[in-house]
Amino acid sequence: MSEVPVAERRPADRARGRELQTLRITEIFYSLQGEARAAGAPTVFVRLTGCPLRCEYCDTAYAFHGGQRREMDDILADVAAYGVQHICVTGGEPLAQPGCATLVRRLCDAGYGVAVETSGALDIRPIDTRASRIVDLKTPGSGECRRNRWDNLDALTDDDQLKFVICDHADFDWAAAVCREHSLWDRCPVWFSPSHGQVDPSALADWILADRLPVRLQLQLHKQLWGDQPGR
Repeated sequence: MSEVPVAERRPADRARGRELQTLRITEIFYSLQGEARAAGAPTVFVRLTGCPLRCEYCDTAYAFHGGQRREMDDILADVAAYGVQHICVTGGEPLAQPGCATLVRRLCDAGYGVAVETSGALDIRPIDTRASRIVDLKTPGSGECRRNRWDNLDALTDDDQLKFVICDHADFDWAAAVCREHSLWDRCPVWFSPSHGQVDPSALADWILADRLPVRLQLQLHKQLWGDQPGR
């Protein structure tokens, strides 16, 4: 069967095609990776606009709305101009845009080391497994625990990473119980991160040591260096 000419396609089909070939972008910037396995590495960040969650501690609410819709080729050209190997696709919630999977695939095809930061509320399986999918399991203190998509755990590879943002000791106990129940530290690296301004990092370190948990303490390097400045 021959392809339907673009002019004859239904408006909904044309709109869907555009969603897959463009993305709404809040910012593209160059900085140090502040979290997870590549912390400290010079990295280009592609921050996609929009997020269906509203976590209590969110520090990127400016990415919920606005942004600029851009062609995939233009995004890739901007990334290439920095001449950096590490790329982080983040948000907002990048998986909320249908074109995110295409962007990640094309970045991987181009030979970049790619990380994708996601809330864990959406299906991670469409995202290329050559990328490290950093899945944030939401704790009760986030206010969005009910949104966790638990079947994502079955899709994890050892190149992926899990993150828990800890708001208080109850969150710590909850996260430790989830890790034990699902043997998460046997699947991929697991990070416990103190919610900025809510939990003292040294206290979280003491809790991890006291419980002898095989997890990794994560401090947000970019916040230590630059605070909450956008584009950092």
